[in-house]
Amino acid sequence: MNIKDKQIAILAPVAWRTPPRAYGAWETVASNITEGLVARGYKNVTLFATRESVTDAKLIGFVDRGYEEEPSDIPLVSTCLHISKVMERADEFDLIHNNFDYLPLTYLPFIKTPMLTTIHGFSDPDILRVYHDHKDTYYVSISDADRDKDLPYLATVYNGIDLSNLTFRETPGQKLVHYGRIHNDKGTHLAIEVAKKCGMDLIIAGIIQEQAYFNNLIKPHLNHSSIQYIGPVNPVQRDALLKEAYATIHLNTIPERFGLVMAESMAAGVPVIAMDLGSCREVIADKETGYLVNSVDEAVEAVGEIDKIDRKKCLQRVQDNFTIDRMVAGYEKVYEEIFRREGGY
Repeated sequence: MNIKDKQIAILAPVAWRTPPRAYGAWETVASNITEGLVARGYKNVTLFATRESVTDAKLIGFVDRGYEEEPSDIPLVSTCLHISKVMERADEFDLIHNNFDYLPLTYLPFIKTPMLTTIHGFSDPDILRVYHDHKDTYYVSISDADRDKDLPYLATVYNGIDLSNLTFRETPGQKLVHYGRIHNDKGTHLAIEVAKKCGMDLIIAGIIQEQAYFNNLIKPHLNHSSIQYIGPVNPVQRDALLKEAYATIHLNTIPERFGLVMAESMAAGVPVIAMDLGSCREVIADKETGYLVNSVDEAVEAVGEIDKIDRKKCLQRVQDNFTIDRMVAGYEKVYEEIFRREGGY
């Protein structure tokens, strides 16, 4: 059987719609994998996501709306309902591609269908107990930096982004931007510090994931001119935001797992200044598409060097490494290897 005739299930999370209206990194990637497979000629792709999700594949949903968008829903109830219903139908598929973290792994003893899990990050060291209990399955990492030394990975497959949602602009904007999750992990407070030291305007966008952090370290600095918070942004609003950008400030305080923000910014021609932690040096070409730094002061210096960056090289970096087609080609090789090992290809 041709691999493109195989029955493939893509298991997306249900925190948000797939693709998300605004924020939802894992849902974004699950959507891009699904649509990329369909565009590549895969005939039997099924996306398991919320019922309101949008896809060119077959859509099956057991949860009406993402639990982050439906305050009355208990997240664990939605999660358990969604995953268990998918596993009930496991025999209908040749492969389940899990993009929903560790819980689906606990069903492996009860199903015969092979499962590939893309590990989008370890939210807590304790969840490694589940991964380590299931070393006889298949794993992919999204960066070489974000790996556990005890897991048997098949490959690293970088996340791919949809370039049709981003406009490349050779002329830089005049402001610094910071977007994504508003959380200490992403260093929103450090972006404010950089902007103030540079004397430049800063636009902040994204969901507030930690309200106390926002209230204490972000809100006191906001005004209607130099430091603005504009809320979450959908793809159209994100494109408009990047039009304003002189550079994207991404001073993550923990090792970055992949960093869709960095790839999206470069696709729009916007250089990125990021902390040299985790995958940042895999995504950014230092001094070519942005700057890797180790402190706020180094970031301030990097802002002064941004005009040396060729914005066309930023786009080229993404085209060469982080498109949907590149990602799906990587997964296609992984699928082939799984089917080879399972004796079905």
